[in-house]
Amino acid sequence: MQRMQAQLQAVIAAQQEMGRQHDAGIISYRMDQAAFPGDYGVMVAGTNQLVGNHIGVKMQVIELAQRYAVGDLSRDMPQLPGEKAEITETMATIKRNLTAISSEIRRLSGAAAEGDFSQRGDEQRFEHDFRQMVHNLNAMMEATDHSLAQTSSLLQAIARGDLTARMQGDFQGVFARMRDDANATVAQLTSIVGRIQQAAGSINLAAAEIATGNNDLSRRTEQQAANLEETAASMEELTSTVRQNAEYARQANQLAQGAAGVASQGGQVVGLVVTTMADIEASSKKIADIISVIDGIAFQTNILALNAAVEAARAGEQGRGFAVVASEVRTLAQRSAGAAKEIKELIETSVDKVSEGSQLVHQAGTTMGEIVTSVQRVTDIMAEISAASQEQSAGIEQVNQTVTQMDETTQQNAALVEEATAAARAMEEQAMVLNDAVSAFRLQASAHASRPLALAS
Repeated sequence: MQRMQAQLQAVIAAQQEMGRQHDAGIISYRMDQAAFPGDYGVMVAGTNQLVGNHIGVKMQVIELAQRYAVGDLSRDMPQLPGEKAEITETMATIKRNLTAISSEIRRLSGAAAEGDFSQRGDEQRFEHDFRQMVHNLNAMMEATDHSLAQTSSLLQAIARGDLTARMQGDFQGVFARMRDDANATVAQLTSIVGRIQQAAGSINLAAAEIATGNNDLSRRTEQQAANLEETAASMEELTSTVRQNAEYARQANQLAQGAAGVASQGGQVVGLVVTTMADIEASSKKIADIISVIDGIAFQTNILALNAAVEAARAGEQGRGFAVVASEVRTLAQRSAGAAKEIKELIETSVDKVSEGSQLVHQAGTTMGEIVTSVQRVTDIMAEISAASQEQSAGIEQVNQTVTQMDETTQQNAALVEEATAAARAMEEQAMVLNDAVSAFRLQASAHASRPLALAS
């Protein structure tokens, strides 16, 4: 009896130990069947099997719950007998609810992925958190649908050119930022289009003014080109004339140089004439002196003849022949004196004439020197004129080339002005096209405030 009691106490102790182990989470713990003999071992084995069966059901529930937790709803709980069937029904209910909420989520997310935010979940099918979950999904679909509807209406208004529309309403989070960003975008677009309209008007006006100015400039350029053509022709004629004048100046310079040489030679000849006339004047003076001597000799001879006649008269008959000779000598002396007097007068006249001629020749020499100086000055001036004519010819040639280049440049400018005029006309047309394009936008609302959007139907 004591032995049986001891075995029962051992079994109870083993059961209590297994209970403590299971409470500690060691659900794999089993009693040692071999430690108990006979029916006690069978009892322990039955208890182990009973615990194993309960643990097996729990493990099935755990495994299925793990699958459901990760979204795998393809497995069902095996049908358990008796009261365990409630476990099967409970797991089936869990699967149905998870399947239902999953189906709602897939349906709503699929519709959202396709852009249909009008779908709503059936909140009444669910309870507690599942109902709240569907409610939140419906609220999200509603907020998204409302926000996108207003955004679509805003974009439609922009597409129609109506920039007065704005998104209105109480949005939260990203939808509030979307509203603010969309309204800011429309405001910025309104400002840009307004500036474009103003710029298009200004460009149109400026292009018209540029075109008008280019037309005037084109006419003036054409007139200037014509004037430059006439100027070029005149400069060509002037160049030819200046070249001819330069040639004439060169020839005149050569003639002046020749005349200067001739005048210089004439000056030298006149100098020689002056020297010769001085020598003649000196010789004439010497001849006059000689004639004076001859006149004195004749006078002395006459006196001697007179004295001889007196002496012959005193001699009487013996001196008669001497008297005749003395008379003849006297006559000759008188004739010599007369001739000497005439020669002296002629010589004096010649000396006076030679003196006058010498003075005239001296004056002629002075004048010839002045002429030579003047001719030399004229030669120098003609040389300067010739050099200046050459420089003038070169300058006129450069001016002619410059005028020709100006004529070519003016022709090119005229072509550029015509191109600029065409470009200005094209810009004016493009500005009109741009103005027409931006005029499709309405920037000012009829009311003072921005017009709220009507939801797109």
